[in-house]
Amino acid sequence: MIIPRVPAQHRRLLPDRRLSGPTPWVIAILMLLTLLAAAAGVGLARSANAIGDAIAGRVTVQIVTANPITRAEQAAALRRAAAAQPFVRSARAVEQAELRATLGQWFGSAEGDDPVLQSLPLPALVDIDFVGEDRAGHMAQLRALVERVAPGARIIPHAEWLGPVARLIRSLAWIAGALVLLMTAASAAIVIMTARAALGTHYATIEMLHLIGATDQQITRLFQRRIAIDTAYGIALGTAVAAAILLLIGWQWSGITSGLAATASLGAAGWALLLALPLLAIALAALTARQTLLAALQKIL
Repeated sequence: MIIPRVPAQHRRLLPDRRLSGPTPWVIAILMLLTLLAAAAGVGLARSANAIGDAIAGRVTVQIVTANPITRAEQAAALRRAAAAQPFVRSARAVEQAELRATLGQWFGSAEGDDPVLQSLPLPALVDIDFVGEDRAGHMAQLRALVERVAPGARIIPHAEWLGPVARLIRSLAWIAGALVLLMTAASAAIVIMTARAALGTHYATIEMLHLIGATDQQITRLFQRRIAIDTAYGIALGTAVAAAILLLIGWQWSGITSGLAATASLGAAGWALLLALPLLAIALAALTARQTLLAALQKIL
């Protein structure tokens, strides 16, 4: 039982003022930071996995032939030839208008109709997605196909330029997980100090209880209940504030539909973890308080 059952007449032996000491407030702050770090870690991990899945089997073939007509013909021929291969899931030729619209963001033209942009010779791009896990074999076959259909074209694996980004995001997720563990250890340390301080403050009461025949288990339940309730108040307060912050961020995040930020989400498993963390924190606090009290009481006797 997380909060042990203690008779009402026994509970009167200790003051029962809620949120009176610093412990609930410190626990609330640590719980708030723990939940935010856990949410950040889950979101970053899901984003890294999504990026990794998206770039694992995707390459872009860049055709840079000077003649625009030849360039377009080679791109169309390569798309058709690649789509017919068993190791290719899909092949798509990127439209010139799409390229100009993308570059137009840097030229100050959202529609890509800037005169300077219109005069630029743009390469023809073909996006190809592989089937299966044999990336090296697929790349060798694709190189042979490109050399035959569009000599001189460049093959650009997406993992070459997005791979470092995915690794960085995954590293940040691990750092967030380490912060969760550190703040959990800090919360346990706070509970240990609170338990020892409570024993020191009520040393006379403990001696009296020993004299009338109370066992260490009974005294431990008395103090454990008080510490568990104080901790639960702090955890509830920190969880409420963290939930409000996460809901606000989620509401603002819902408007992002493109880019790397759109891949970051908590998912059902992430929300389940965040809901379980406060309960696990209460159980950990009660267990830590119990072990600390029993060890201290054995030294008192």
